[in-house]
Amino acid sequence: MALLAPAVAPAHGVGSRSDLPLPFTALVIAAVAALVISFVAIGTLWREPRLRDTDGWLLPAPIAAVLDSHWLRVVARTLAAVLTVWTLAALVLGLDSARNPVPHVVYVWLWVGLAFSSMLLGPVWRVINPLRVLHAGLLRLARVPPDIAALRYRWGLWPAAVGLGTFTWVELVAEENTSLGFLQFLVAGYFAVSLLGAAVFGRTWFDQADPFEVWSRLLGLLSPLGRRRDGRWVLRTPLHGVNGLRGQRGLVPTVAVMLGGTAYDGFSANLSWATFVQTSPIPSSLLKTATLLAFFGLVAGTLWMASAVSVRLSGEPFSHSFSFVSDIAPSLIPIAGGYLVAHYWSLWVYQGQYAWRLLTDPLGTGADLLGTADLTPSDLLIQPTLVATIQAVSIVLGHLLGVLAAHERAITVLDRRAAVVGQVPVMAVMIVYTLGGLTILFSP
Repeated sequence: MALLAPAVAPAHGVGSRSDLPLPFTALVIAAVAALVISFVAIGTLWREPRLRDTDGWLLPAPIAAVLDSHWLRVVARTLAAVLTVWTLAALVLGLDSARNPVPHVVYVWLWVGLAFSSMLLGPVWRVINPLRVLHAGLLRLARVPPDIAALRYRWGLWPAAVGLGTFTWVELVAEENTSLGFLQFLVAGYFAVSLLGAAVFGRTWFDQADPFEVWSRLLGLLSPLGRRRDGRWVLRTPLHGVNGLRGQRGLVPTVAVMLGGTAYDGFSANLSWATFVQTSPIPSSLLKTATLLAFFGLVAGTLWMASAVSVRLSGEPFSHSFSFVSDIAPSLIPIAGGYLVAHYWSLWVYQGQYAWRLLTDPLGTGADLLGTADLTPSDLLIQPTLVATIQAVSIVLGHLLGVLAAHERAITVLDRRAAVVGQVPVMAVMIVYTLGGLTILFSP
């Protein structure tokens, strides 16, 4: 992703193999061993479904009351609205230069910051989404029911998958993606599609089709904050959130875009790939687009093939593989979360701070409205060894959680006597993902 920033700004792939506290080969061996050992252990010790929607450690009543309070949502929505208006002013009235904050708000705060905050706090975009708030306000002004819809919504998460894939292409492939004209077109298109979809299908559009709400909701399953079945706030493991998601239409392509897009981002930073793109007779945009789509297809294809083989090993009819792949797809969410942290940690830490320096002068007039014009981003949390360690731990931990989530779902939906054997293909795919992720991150 190309951001207009000072030359000292680090890329989001700061770490390299030489930065690792362990040799790269030793790290790979340890990562694969951890996955295999965990698979054998849980296959032996975890024979019955253990994750229940009544699990969790209850939060103290005062904290739960704050989380449920109306004023907290009002404050969050107000801050989101102020930031939206501030950014739109820079988008419409600001200068088309490296000093315009819009690229940082869109590509760093909205994309990466939303992912990180969702993994920490839950589906925050559902609460603060300014377009959802605008839609609800318009309905109140018109005095019509909040659930009104002209047509019944039927497409599941497919529109969200398309939207996420499109935004990933914009971020990683599109040329001039930081120019003001391009961003004006992008933001106007998103606003128009969102409001039109909500006008036709009601607020279900935001729940199922809005790419950023779905992005936030799926990653929010990894949050330690959650609700039990009785609605009470609890602290829980990421596995409980993921296990609560049931297969639905469009889930497989959505998680394939989430995981495949981040993997392509790391792959595209490889020097050999960059050299190949520059020397290839194929137009670079076409080559990059085809490769990005191939990454999407590779994740979806390998997951489906592993699911098909798993179903057959379990003695189930082949036709059941289509439902099983949707059942097992949520186990990729922890892996996608681990990839996100690994790939975007340094981008978020550094460029997230730098955005404040740009936001203080949204119109490029030399103003210092926020008093942050002289802000120098701290690089304390992006030292090479620290970043490399975070990258490695994030990928391995994400895959371990993915293995546990897949095991819980398999012994729930498959015959329990054959579930462990049936998981072997899924386990093999996850090992390949682990090796691929580490190689992409730490290859020169």
